[in-house]
Amino acid sequence: MKIAIIGISGSGKTTVFNALTGGRVEPASHGPGLAPKTGVAKVADRRLPVLHGIFQPKKVVPAEVAYIDIAGSPKGRGGEGLGGELLNLLTTADALLQVVRTFAGDSIPHPEGSIDAQRDMLALDLELAISDLAIMERRLEKLETGLKGARVTEREALLKEQLLLQKVRSELERDVPIRRQGLAPEELKMLSNYQFLTAKPMLVVLNVGEDQIAQASQMEREIGALYPQFAVAAFCARLEAELGQLADAEAAEFRESMGLSAAALNRVVELSYGLLGLISFFTTASAELKAWTIPAGTPAPRAAGKVHTDMERGFIRAEVVGFTDLESCGSLGEARRRGLLRTEGKSYVIQDGEVVTFLFNV
Repeated sequence: MKIAIIGISGSGKTTVFNALTGGRVEPASHGPGLAPKTGVAKVADRRLPVLHGIFQPKKVVPAEVAYIDIAGSPKGRGGEGLGGELLNLLTTADALLQVVRTFAGDSIPHPEGSIDAQRDMLALDLELAISDLAIMERRLEKLETGLKGARVTEREALLKEQLLLQKVRSELERDVPIRRQGLAPEELKMLSNYQFLTAKPMLVVLNVGEDQIAQASQMEREIGALYPQFAVAAFCARLEAELGQLADAEAAEFRESMGLSAAALNRVVELSYGLLGLISFFTTASAELKAWTIPAGTPAPRAAGKVHTDMERGFIRAEVVGFTDLESCGSLGEARRRGLLRTEGKSYVIQDGEVVTFLFNV
């Protein structure tokens, strides 16, 4: 899972990046024109310690999320606009994380001179829409040219694509992003190769000040009600970045004293999984316990291919046990004795939290 962090100048993108990845990147060293920073966060899964107790592996490998802190902000907001390398990075991301500033502070001036979360979100959405419209215009021009010399067998597909792009463009021009246009699954599939930015899942992080922590949940609800298509989390990025540098026990004690229930990373990862429709399954092999991330609804052979391409190619069957069943049994042997360790074939869909052993032959 790769998530690109975006936001207007002064919103705290790099501080959020540090909070999520445990990084120490200085915001001042990361301006427009500089290389993006990539950090990897380990997914804290409460099931891994339980499985570790059952299997006693030498190594535990949690799932990972890659966050990209992109230099530059939307044009007209103190940045360089969406183009070139910035646009390429955004199009290859699985989701976008928009940092929205709600904290005050004269030491970090806001480009507009005032704090207004809704205004900033609308401004950024406009920039994403402008980028999508530019791509559409270029493609529609090519389609117009291609249709003039197209064979009869090609015309139907080209006309279908043209009509869809024209429909989507019309809605975008009315300030309706693709994610809110109610497109059918087959239409979204047709558009998937373009990697349009307003079609990507969006997670909004409200970067609050320490004096706003008590109101964070209310702010989440308010923005969530205005933008139901977004996942929303509110936290103080500066505080979370500082806590990320402490030992786990010390950070937990500090959070408890501040009335904070969990680390921001855990909350953001949970929302990201839900936003992207992802689940985790586990494997144990060669004394290694490993978590794997896949889309919900993935059949067993394709999940096996996540582990190794040979496993998908030569898939025979999968031995599967649910996490809750395994936890209650305490061992695979006991799960087998109780009939809870199942054998599943190619049509089986992997479920969240299952421990899977793939049998294959190549």
